[in-house]
Amino acid sequence: MRMISLGVNIDHVATIREARKIDYPDTVEAALLCQSAGANSIVCHLREDRRHVQDKDLYRLKDALEVKLNLEMACSDEIAAIALDVKPFQVTLVPEKRKELTTEGGLDVCSCKSRVKKIIAKMEKSGIRTSLFVDPDPRQIKAALEVGAHTIELHTGEYANAKNKRAVKREFDVLKNASTLAKSIGLSVFAGHGLNYNNTKPLTKIKEIAEYNIGHSIIARAVFVGLQRAVKEMKALLR
Repeated sequence: MRMISLGVNIDHVATIREARKIDYPDTVEAALLCQSAGANSIVCHLREDRRHVQDKDLYRLKDALEVKLNLEMACSDEIAAIALDVKPFQVTLVPEKRKELTTEGGLDVCSCKSRVKKIIAKMEKSGIRTSLFVDPDPRQIKAALEVGAHTIELHTGEYANAKNKRAVKREFDVLKNASTLAKSIGLSVFAGHGLNYNNTKPLTKIKEIAEYNIGHSIIARAVFVGLQRAVKEMKALLR
């Protein structure tokens, strides 16, 4: 039976905490609840402006977790240095803008190959896997391979935001074709962004996608049913 992994992004647990600049809710407690409910990895984004996750969260998560820690980060020397010290299982390189509410698209690997390649080399030397968060664009996927990535995470935002059945089908096909290409050239394929309890299940038909990274919808669902149940419900959709 095909096993599909779930990475739970806990950024918005930290968002609630940082709204009051206090010490709760605790990201580690949240991560452990997700782990106990079946999450295969915990994802968090250490942004340069530290709007939610803080440096101390990373160190505490690394010490506490038994599942994989996946650190999302910009192509920043400052954040790269922290990643090399923390040593998460994986870093995922993403684009980052100060004024965006959330990541607005995939990393333009084609335009920054040398910088991305340099960061990947540093991570690999330290034993840290690297994934690139990219749009489902053949040019970006091929560029990811060229710079030495072993994994890509496909940006599913256009699919998640599609307004009618025709648009959903079009974006599904784009993701399917991108996944097929990536797998054919030796890349592992993850997917994420804007996925929720209504739109995730259809994507499981794309057999090349091995892992889904989902945050906001799970944390939002947890407000009503609790975090463990919210994670279990998403895991059930992926089966």
